[in-house]
Amino acid sequence: MSAISIRRACATDIPAIVAMLADDALGQAREDASLPLAQAYLDAFAAIDSDPNQVLAVMTDGDHVIGTLQITFLAGLSLRGARRGQIEAVRVASSRRGEGLGQRLFEWAIDKCRERGCRVVQLTTDKSRLDAHRFYERLGFKASHIGYKLEL
Repeated sequence: MSAISIRRACATDIPAIVAMLADDALGQAREDASLPLAQAYLDAFAAIDSDPNQVLAVMTDGDHVIGTLQITFLAGLSLRGARRGQIEAVRVASSRRGEGLGQRLFEWAIDKCRERGCRVVQLTTDKSRLDAHRFYERLGFKASHIGYKLEL
């Protein structure tokens, strides 16, 4: 097995990332991993990659992308001007789940948030993802808030 590493995503990683986003019941209904990818994915990557307050990361095993997440660094006035790290779009390849890779990915992301001076790391998760809820709680996250979304 090759060395597992985590790095900032590059454009050639986009198909693998979208495939992971589409690889579950919720993702199948909202993502389209067919090739060539829709231009919207490429445009979104360009916007993320050019924003210094965004990090789209991939976990790799050799040349294979096996995990991903996105961190958004948010400045705010609450909590005495605290910075927050918002973690979204977390996925580990279905063939690699159960190996502790998700925990490694989160440890890396939390370290990045510390490096950027964040006082809080937060995330949202779909109510139906009960396994994810248990995973986040095991990592020390608390279900302290109720989230709302408005689709436009």
